[in-house]
Amino acid sequence: MQHRIIVLGAGYSGAIAAGRLARRLRREDVAITLVNAEPDFVERVRMHQLAVGQELTSRPLREMFAGTGVELKLAKATSIDVDRKTVAVKSADGPEQLSYDTLVYALGSRWNAGGVPGVAEHGHQIAGRPGALRLRERLAQLTEGETVLVVGGGLTGLEFATEVAEARPDLDVALAARGELGDWLSPKGRTHLRKVTDGLGITVYENTPVTGVEADRVTTADGRSIAAALTVWTTGFAVHPLAKATSLELADTGRIAVDATMRSLSHPHVYAIGDAAHALGAGDKPLRMSCASGAPMAWRAADSIAARLSGGTPASSPLRYFNQCISLGRKEGLIQFVTADDRSVDRTLAGRFAARYKELVCKGAAWGVANPTLGIPVRRRRVVTDQDAPQGTARAAA
Repeated sequence: MQHRIIVLGAGYSGAIAAGRLARRLRREDVAITLVNAEPDFVERVRMHQLAVGQELTSRPLREMFAGTGVELKLAKATSIDVDRKTVAVKSADGPEQLSYDTLVYALGSRWNAGGVPGVAEHGHQIAGRPGALRLRERLAQLTEGETVLVVGGGLTGLEFATEVAEARPDLDVALAARGELGDWLSPKGRTHLRKVTDGLGITVYENTPVTGVEADRVTTADGRSIAAALTVWTTGFAVHPLAKATSLELADTGRIAVDATMRSLSHPHVYAIGDAAHALGAGDKPLRMSCASGAPMAWRAADSIAARLSGGTPASSPLRYFNQCISLGRKEGLIQFVTADDRSVDRTLAGRFAARYKELVCKGAAWGVANPTLGIPVRRRRVVTDQDAPQGTARAAA
């Protein structure tokens, strides 16, 4: 009997995990099902480019996983019973119950309005393709001299603000940050960031929390009013709510609590990866929501599942960071090198070389997803154990 593995979500983490599992385990021993609501893989790290009118490469999931042994199911997961090991999904054919032996939860995150009045009604977002396309349409309607205000000084906010300022020099672009501009970067990084934003004519409001959004302006914590024809909200992400309705152990953020192998602390047949998982990295610091975390988490989860099913011992060393890659339009970039636990060090790459570096990183991530069974050892392991049983307990191989 085949071991049934369901992967929920085909973003970076889910798609990578499904492909890597197919590469690690014998096809006759496992049945791998990848469940995703949309037919295409979305390069989420490029949503700022899509929003300003750039065209992205189409990546149909069915083509990507053809011949890999991974079955793609186009459906939306509606509920999970982690005690009965079932997932309820809804597709074009109607509702269905799927049973699994191992579940990989990779449903990621979504836009977070943060409970700020007016954001849901008047704010735009680029957390996913639908939001980016709506923003693209609204941007196209703006005329010369109108103001685009980006709220949020993190990576998403910086990348969108610089992208739109470069693509639409006829617009006035402003950025409102809760703290100082790039306050987590090294002095070199902050200096370069300031140089780029100044060169693009971006107005930066530092130490300016936004407390309300209206159709044509925002209000700030100190009572000011900032006019804006378009407000783009990029202050952070919220996890997909599906896990909250289960008996899985969650962190305070709503992310699934996992160990160093990405295995649920409460349900050993469940693994969580990407933005959905609360995993501790170097220095026991939670890994941040990012592609830089999601891909290594997917590798670790797939390798851990394969190891346990084949009678091996999974790796448990903490995952670590190396750098933060920030695109600042198409011509500029910033690579901030960091410690293992993601603290900036006094070493950066900047300018056109950094822009090319970031582009190679993005292309490499997309290539890894589009070629899910290439680039790692060919040897597929035989399933010989039940991962829920004590280590080393054998069962008859399929």
